[in-house]
Amino acid sequence: MAVALYTSRVVLDVLGVEDFGVYSVVGGVVTLFSFFNSAMSSATQRFFSFELGRKNSKNLSFTFNASVNIHILIGILVFILAETIGLWFVNNKLNLPLENLSTVQWVYHLSVLTFLVGIIRVPYNAMIIAHERMITYAYFSIIEVALKLLIVYLLIVIQTNKLILYAVLVFAVTFLIGVVYIVYCIKHFKESKYQFYYEPKLYKTLLSYSGWNLFGNIASVAKGQGSNILLNIFFGPAMNTAFAITLQVQSAVSVFITNFQLAINPQIIKNYSGNDLQNMFFLILQASKISFILMYILSIPLLFDTEFIMAVWLKNVPEYSVSFVLLMIINLLIESFSGPLMTGTQATGKIKYYQIIVGLLLFLNLPISYVFLRIYEIPQIVFIISMVLSSIALIARLFILKHLTGFSITIFLEKVLLKAFLIVIFSLGIPYLIIKIMEVGVLRLIILLIASSSTVLVLSYFIGIDKRERKQINKIVSKKLNL
Repeated sequence: MAVALYTSRVVLDVLGVEDFGVYSVVGGVVTLFSFFNSAMSSATQRFFSFELGRKNSKNLSFTFNASVNIHILIGILVFILAETIGLWFVNNKLNLPLENLSTVQWVYHLSVLTFLVGIIRVPYNAMIIAHERMITYAYFSIIEVALKLLIVYLLIVIQTNKLILYAVLVFAVTFLIGVVYIVYCIKHFKESKYQFYYEPKLYKTLLSYSGWNLFGNIASVAKGQGSNILLNIFFGPAMNTAFAITLQVQSAVSVFITNFQLAINPQIIKNYSGNDLQNMFFLILQASKISFILMYILSIPLLFDTEFIMAVWLKNVPEYSVSFVLLMIINLLIESFSGPLMTGTQATGKIKYYQIIVGLLLFLNLPISYVFLRIYEIPQIVFIISMVLSSIALIARLFILKHLTGFSITIFLEKVLLKAFLIVIFSLGIPYLIIKIMEVGVLRLIILLIASSSTVLVLSYFIGIDKRERKQINKIVSKKLNL
């Protein structure tokens, strides 16, 4: 998280507001085609974990090889679409500086290559996660972070076209890390040794599952990068810089939730495949609650001291970025409950109606945002609409999971949402007093961080968790102290 925030600061300073915005929106066009990859990525992760839960190594090997073949085909399809429709869109529809058109095209082509590498490495990432080699995943993440720091250094010392250099370096890092993942999997997992395998029934199962995921992922991409493009059309590249900075904060802040859920998702799926629904329900409740608590601990300083944090972080704070970040944090808090519910639904393999209902809700972000931007021309409106639709989508996910598995909405409301609400209500007083009493500065921020995180942790222990969870924590702490 620290490196992500630091590199964003330096890259913005080196590239400048306009070029940073150009890279964001041009890369965003490439990301529009990510719905193919994201759909298959979810399917890959689900089926790998499912077969491991059934302890079926042979089927896992078949599934892996089929997954690699499908991802190669996805890469070819994305390349064709990106270099035809996508390139036309960049050249003719985006609000970009015409004098830098050749640079923009170079950046676009490099972004396409970077994205293609990301597609090919998906099955290998999924294999590591399905085997729950989280320490390995952590090491590779640290290597990637170190290389991103190197990017920042090279960006400063090498005197050339900074925007093209940045795109080249990002591609190089993505390629190198992709190779590392592939080599590790081939060496450690016998199921990941590639050999061409064609079984029509398996391909049909994978593609059918990913087909419905495709709809949901189109909606998700439309919500994220679609909003970015709308802001470009209505307000120009400078607004894309504010949006890009907001996405950097979102990525950095949500990394704890993402990695926590990454660790627990295979267990949810394996419990379902082993027909242990009660333990699966317990994991979903626990994961939703802990995800919110982690998100909330990180959010309080940003919610109460946004302007100072942004000023310390960035040399030049882009206009609107403070309000964007504030609204994005609130939206993340709403969405933090949803990840485990999504995994529980995906574990069943019955995702048709889930993707139709939730996908439509997410897709509505784009047309509704367009209409409101035409009427009011207030850029913050895209985040407000997202917050409303995220709340409705959370309710929809609960009812769908109940229908598919018998999951109790009442217990979720009681053990997750009510406890989260109580933690929020009882924890707001101390940070509010600190902000009102103390002068703006580093000391206030440090005290705010310590006081707010301590308050939330104490409240989480006594209010947020139940007896079973408290007993587990006490056991772990006792064991560590005895050591």
